[in-house]
This record gives sequence, C-alpha cells and structure tokens, in this order.
Amino acid sequence: MTPFVLGYATRPAPLARDRRNLVDDPAVQALFLPFVDGALAPPARLLWLRARAGHGLQQFRSLFPACAIVAEQSFRPFADALSASGVEACAAAAGRYDTVLVLPPRQRDEARALLARALDHVAAGGLVVASVANNEGARAIESDLARLAGAPTTLSKHKCRVFWRRIDAARIDAALAQHWKDADAPRAIADGRFLSRPGLFAWDRIDAASALLAAHLPEDLAGAGADLGAGYGFLADAVLRRCARVTALDLYEAEARALELALRNLAATAAALATPVALGYHWHDVVRGLPRRYDFIVTNPPFHQGRADQPELGRGFIRAAAQALAPAGRLLLVANRHLAYEQELQRGFAQVRVLADEQGFKVIQAQGARA
Repeated sequence: MTPFVLGYATRPAPLARDRRNLVDDPAVQALFLPFVDGALAPPARLLWLRARAGHGLQQFRSLFPACAIVAEQSFRPFADALSASGVEACAAAAGRYDTVLVLPPRQRDEARALLARALDHVAAGGLVVASVANNEGARAIESDLARLAGAPTTLSKHKCRVFWRRIDAARIDAALAQHWKDADAPRAIADGRFLSRPGLFAWDRIDAASALLAAHLPEDLAGAGADLGAGYGFLADAVLRRCARVTALDLYEAEARALELALRNLAATAAALATPVALGYHWHDVVRGLPRRYDFIVTNPPFHQGRADQPELGRGFIRAAAQALAPAGRLLLVANRHLAYEQELQRGFAQVRVLADEQGFKVIQAQGARA
C-alpha cells in the first residue's frame, strides 16, 4: 500500500460521536452476535476486514473491552467513523490473527477475494466470521466460504446471515483462493489505457458522464487544480492531456483501492508532459472540506451509497468546491440530469451555466464562489 493512504493531507475536525459512528448497521449487529450470545468466545486480538462502525461494535467493546481490534477499511468515511468510535482503522493490515471478521462488499469478485484474503490472515485453527445482509447476496457469499474452507455454521438475524468456520489448512482450496484473488487484481481496461479493479465505480469501463466532462473541459484551465472523487484517474488524466497551462493537480479520493491505481495510471501521462505538473494524491472524504485553495476543480461527484441514491453527497462536493476555489476559480461538474444540484450551485456561485446536456447527463461550469 502506497504511503498516501496512511494519513490526511490535513487533519479534519473530529466527527460527532452520535452522527456517523453509532449507526444502525444490521450487518455489523449480526457480525458480533455470536460473541454477544456466547456461541463464540472473544479472542484477545482480532482482525476485521472492511470494518464499519455501528451499535454492534459498541456493544461488543462494552462486553469485551480487553479484545484488541485491528480494523482494515479502505473507504475513508467508514475509516473516519471507526476512528470517531474509538477504533483506529488502516487501509491495509498485515499479520495473522486467531479470528478474522469480514464484511464482504456487494461486488462478487471483490467479496470472494476478501474471503480468500481472510484465509491469508487467519492463524492455524483460527476462525473466519462473515456477515452479509440477505438482500446483498448472503447465501451466495456463505456458499463461497463453504467452497473455500468447508461448510460454516450459520445464524440468521437482523435480516442478515452471519456464518463462521474454524479453518483447517488441509481443507482449504488453495487453487480456488488464488483464482479469486487474481480475479480482483488490477487489470487493464479501455484498450489498455488504464488499470482498474472490481468494486470501484465504473471499474470495467470509462464512465459515460466522466467522458462527457472530459470532452468539454476548457483548454484554458490553468494553475493549481483538484479532481474531487478522482477514482482510478480518468478525469485527472484528461486534464493533464488537454490543459497545458495546469501547474499542479491534486486528486482526492475516498477509496484507497482507487487512489493506488490513479497513482499508477497517471505516471506515464505525467512523464510525457512538456512542462512538469505537481501531482498530489489524497485519501480523503471530500465533504469534510479541502485543505487549500484552487484555481479550478473538476468532479463527477458520487450520488449513491450502496443501493440508495444520496444526492446530498454531490451537494457536499459542491459546497466543498465553493469553499476551496479562489475568487476567480472555476468548478467543472458533470451529473445525471435528474439530480437537482442547481439550487446548491446557485447558493455557492455567482455564475452557473450548462456547457453540455447529452445522454442523460449535464456538464456545468460554475464561477464566482460566494464567501
């Protein structure tokens, strides 16, 4: 894991303890149920892959305060929420543990690879415990663990399935585990132009909205800029190729798995530039604000988390951009046509105009950030 994922460019204000860490997360609640109910004894030290904060975590810690939790979470908002609840999270963990907890993601290749990684981190005779919501493919992931290491014990609660297996090295299907890890590895997409991997936004293609914004980037963008929600680096690459007067570009991305790839994807483009551009890579939750001022900002902001549309995420990106832009700075944003961002844009900027409206997306330029 590259060094940028180990900390903030600037330390943001702490999260309120009752806002984002003590959430009602059924999968977290179910994950700790076997320990709370006494079906499993709590270990002295455990590793938790894709950890998330929630009431279940707080209950476990209150009952078993001596248990040391090593939490791995590559998504910055979830890592921040864990930190606010008293559990520090890292983007990549190492070592072996008597117990490994897993919250598999929705994307199947990524989830399978995470189960395979759990086997890499569990000590001989140790436990792997996973929890998945029923509507997120719980039975399928349970069957995947069975294929890897043998049939698990299962408990259903909170509309989730929590299942565990004590790992016998002789029962592990090592070839299948390696195959699943390989399926989640970075791979070339877009005719070899970029590296991407399962689980990232639009991971196996160039997103149509981002492509539309790239096609309408003003060539006179200049000075220091930022790409908010940079993903694997497509928009940043377009800025470097199209805008010769850019002197610096910071990429902000909440998912460390994507930011790692952006670093690799931009290396060749940056090296080929006639004039060097200072590049920065920040593992950061944009809605919590940016650490410096910029002459321009580009973004294709996220508008959903899990299965639910959350346009407030995009509005948070707009607010962060308005606060970080220099007085004459420009925001270039692309969004789904149905998302109502105009009110937030009008609130944050003196001038707002649509540069393109095609294929269900709109490209918007905003200038004159209001104090």
